This record gives sequence, structure tokens and C-alpha cells, in this order.
Amino acid sequence: MRREENINSQRIDWITVALYLLIVMMGWLNIYAVTYDEAAEKSIFSLDLNSGKQLMFIAGSLCIIVIIMIIDRQFYESFSYIIYGLLMILLVLVPIIGKEVGGNKAWLGVGSFGVQPSEFAKAATALVVARVIGGIGFRIDNLRNQAILFAIIGAPMILILGQKDTGTALVFTAFVIVFFREGMSPFLIIAGICAAFLFIVTLIFDKLYIEIAIGLLLIAVIMMGKKKVRRIAILTIGAVALCLIVESVDYTVNHVLKPHQRNRVKILVDPDLDPKGAGWNVTQSKIAIGSGGFLGKGFLEGSQTKYDFVPEQSTDFIFCTIGEEHGWIGSLFTIALFMGLMLRVIFLAERQKSRFARVYGYSVACILFFHFAVNIGMTIGLFPVIGIPLPFFSYGGSSLWGFTILLFILVKLDAHRMQVLQRM
Repeated sequence: MRREENINSQRIDWITVALYLLIVMMGWLNIYAVTYDEAAEKSIFSLDLNSGKQLMFIAGSLCIIVIIMIIDRQFYESFSYIIYGLLMILLVLVPIIGKEVGGNKAWLGVGSFGVQPSEFAKAATALVVARVIGGIGFRIDNLRNQAILFAIIGAPMILILGQKDTGTALVFTAFVIVFFREGMSPFLIIAGICAAFLFIVTLIFDKLYIEIAIGLLLIAVIMMGKKKVRRIAILTIGAVALCLIVESVDYTVNHVLKPHQRNRVKILVDPDLDPKGAGWNVTQSKIAIGSGGFLGKGFLEGSQTKYDFVPEQSTDFIFCTIGEEHGWIGSLFTIALFMGLMLRVIFLAERQKSRFARVYGYSVACILFFHFAVNIGMTIGLFPVIGIPLPFFSYGGSSLWGFTILLFILVKLDAHRMQVLQRM
């Protein structure tokens, strides 16, 4: 392995670093706002509060960044399989020796200290996906290669589902967008969108009415088109397949999903179904965000926040603190920061000189976007509550460290992109 040149601070993308630091510090202040109690008179630095603990996690993140920037850039490509393998072993160990937190057995640790391997599996999977696609002569339109890629993202998904952490498992579906960027047929994405649409329609309307509508549409198409036997057969098979999908969705929702999962899905289409039960989180979150108005109530002045109306407000529902205390303006500014970071990541990915670095960059962008879109979407009722954090913003060491590793490996690769050009 050839030793790389010493990193020059001018090669580091300081725009990405600045956006990262700004988002992290905003998250820290909002974590303090969630736990603030005027009567308790505790400092933001107090280790009795989540804000004090989060500051320790932030300090740990800075140490992680230094280590990432010191390590040779070729390490991340050369040892990607080993890193991925180690994370898979940890995911296998979690159900065996892990501890349960918040209903999910997804943690490894001793005493009060614990880490969530699934948060680090995202970076490990991104490295292996980049390594495979970046291989010499790799063609993504080859079915065997596609099977390998889906096996790579499928393995952590299955292991994480075994930990009852459906939200984190779904994050790995974001890699499909990376595959599309690298030349895979858009059929899967189109099929996924159609399936999601059919899923929602099945929840809203009775399955019998949907199947009747599919049958009538089939008859209308056949009557209007040319009466060729082959075309009629294909249309009929398609209609039968749609009816089977409708039946499977109905069966899955009513017989496979657990009661709390079923309620979360149904609340998505009918928020008033169980306002004091399954719909409580989303209802209170929307009240908090709406009550902030245009300018917000002011820092540490959120009543919904102070009186714990919104559960999990330091983690999954941290965005509603922004809406309540900083209003529409604060929410817009926060969203703009995240969009700016993701667009910057895409820019970094596009300017890479190696396919490995480019694919890794797009993996980072897709993972961040999935978390960003779903987390904010579920706080305002656009997505079901699946329990995933807002990157760099939500409380938690594993989450912050996992995203920091994910982002700064890209920053490291980008800082040495010109050396890759010299070696090619």
C-alpha cells in the first residue's frame, strides 16, 4: 500500500465541516431545551441532563474525526470487507448478549454504557457497496452482480429486523437509489412507488372496491384496445397480480403486523382513529409545531416541550422543538441547513476521481436524506412513526458517532481525491 501525502488543511472541504458543526450545535441546544427546567437550575453542561451527556458525545465525535483524518484513505477501501464482517458479527451478537432499551434489543454494552451496532452498520455497508461497485469491470446491469448488492444490504436489514428495530432496517433501502445512480434499471424504484401508492389506497378503501375497480379498468382497456389474445392475456395477468397485491397488503396489515405497528400505519391515513393512544405522539407533535407560529415562542419557552406532552422529544421528535420555539422561520432554517449539507455531499461525490469514492458519497447522501425526510415527515404526520433519529441533531451517542463516521470518511476521501488522479 503506497503511503499517501500528508493532508493539507486547504484540501479539506470546510463548507461540509461548518455545516456539520452548525447542525450538531443546534441539536445540542435543542436537546437542552427539551430537558430545561427553570426550577431545577441545572446548567446546560450538567451530566444529569441529556444536554450534558450529548456534549460528551460531541467531544467523542471530534476525537473520531481526528482519527478518521489521520488514517490512510486506502484503509477504508482495502479493509471494507473486514469492517463489514465485524459489524455483521456484532449484529448477530446483539439478540444473544445485548440489552433492551425502549422495547428494542439493539444495544451492546456494560452497565449504563452501550452502543448500537446498527448505527455503525450503515457506514460499513456503504463502504462495501462502494468497494463492490468500484471494482474493475463491474457491471451493475448483470443479474448476478445485482444479487450480490442486494445480499449486501439485505444481510444487515434481516439482522436488525431481528432486533425489532424496523425503522433502522428500512434505512438500508436507500441504497437502491445509489444502484439507480450507477446504472441499474429504474424499474425497482417505479415499482416501489407504485407499491407504496397501492398500499396507501388499500388502507383507505375497502379491498373489495379496489378489486372491482381493477376489474372494470381491465374490461375498459380491453374494449378500447385491439382484441389481440396475447395483449388480453398480459393485461389479465397484470390485473390478477394487482388483486393479489391488494390481498397481501390487507393480510399483512391485519394479520402479520403487531398491534402497535398496525395502529401506526392506520393512524397515517386517519389521524383521529386513536388520538389518545397510537396517535398521541403525532398529534402532540403537530400541536407543538403549529403553536410556534411564524417566529416561535422563543428559546426555552416551549410549553409543549416543558411539560413533556411529546414523548421521545430528545430523539425521534426533536424537530417539533424547533417548530415550537423557533417557528416557521426556525424550521425553514433547519431544513435549509440539512438540504445544504446533502447537496454538498452530492457535490463532493460528483467530483471524486474514483468510482469507489463517488459511490460512497452517494451512499452517504441517500442515508442522510432517508433519515431527514422520514424523521421530519413522521413529526408532521406524513409518515408512520418508525423511530429513526434526525442526523447529528437527535440525542444519542451511537447515532451521532455513526453519522459522524459516515460523513467524515467522505471528507477524508475528498481531501485526497487529487492523489487518486495522480495514481490513475
